[in-house]
Amino acid sequence: MPSIGSRLGLGIEVRKTAVGRHRHAAISDHVVSVHAGPPVRISCIPHGVRAVRSRGEINVLPAGVEEDWFEDDASDTVDLRLPATLVRLAAEEMGLDPDRAGLVYRCHVRDLRIEHIAWALAAEHGESTPSGLLYRESLGMALAVHLLSHHRATVAPRGLSRSQLTRITEYVDAHLAEDVTLLRLARVAGVSASHLRALFKQSVGVPVHAYVIRRRVERARDLLVLGDLPASQIALAAGFAHQSHMARCMRRVLGITPRSLSPARGR
Repeated sequence: MPSIGSRLGLGIEVRKTAVGRHRHAAISDHVVSVHAGPPVRISCIPHGVRAVRSRGEINVLPAGVEEDWFEDDASDTVDLRLPATLVRLAAEEMGLDPDRAGLVYRCHVRDLRIEHIAWALAAEHGESTPSGLLYRESLGMALAVHLLSHHRATVAPRGLSRSQLTRITEYVDAHLAEDVTLLRLARVAGVSASHLRALFKQSVGVPVHAYVIRRRVERARDLLVLGDLPASQIALAAGFAHQSHMARCMRRVLGITPRSLSPARGR
């Protein structure tokens, strides 16, 4: 039977599998698999570990995890597919860092709360007149919150992607004379402002504001060396509030003064 709910963020599939080898490919979503039929004899591949999976036993497959097994008996399973975006939203609602809140792999465990949610969603899936979007969305969020409360794994910060970092640095260089805000840079990168702080420092090694100041100092240095504009105009062109502000930042970042870069001092 095909899955439903993908447009809601939560996918549901009630499936029957025959005797033989089966594989769950690594995907970008998290999957919770609940055994819904009589006991099934299975063998994990390639480890060869044999087990009997009973009704209600649960496998939690985090995004990016694959599984390979052989079933000696036909089986009935309810698969609940949670997109990473749904789990991230649940993490934010719980006050967790969504970039570090993942799910841990579980195999043949019991969890009554997950069972109840799975049976409710399976029943909803089989109804000719389902309860509606709000009902399924509320159960999907409840499942994500429960998983993060009881089956959470801490994920190392991943940093910004190359394209995100390129977009940010190009934006900063193009708007140094303007008020470069954290919120605007977050929109350029496609993440929240709070996440950008952590991801940017993970990728670059310095906070966002320190990077912007350094780029302004470097822009001011280049303009001062050219000698085409007075220092007061250069300060504004590089995004500083005034000439004294530029001088303070230049001393702190480069250890030199604007005066030392004036072409007149070299003649």
